[in-house]
Amino acid sequence: MSVTISHGTNKYGEEAFSANTIANLGQHLAHVLSAKDWRTIAFLFNGQLRGPVTVPPRKAGQVSAALGRAVGHPLMPRGVWTEYARSFANAAQRAATARQPWEWS
Repeated sequence: MSVTISHGTNKYGEEAFSANTIANLGQHLAHVLSAKDWRTIAFLFNGQLRGPVTVPPRKAGQVSAALGRAVGHPLMPRGVWTEYARSFANAAQRAATARQPWEWS
């Protein structure tokens, strides 16, 4: 299953990721984030994403902040997982800044 994310990780709009990639990223995030931060993002990254999700702009900003903290955490695996987390954080922030919902479908 492929998940398309609005305000994509590139500057041209939406981008698709496999549900497996998102769930694997979630496992890394769960290990480095505080319980509060994990609760903020778990609905997207816990491997249980079923169907479209609309994240309100304010919540997208919170998700972006939590992902940003994960990127900077010393235990976050560097390389592809840090890049994915940063890309998701940037997309969430673009939605929040534009005051638009962040769509996952």
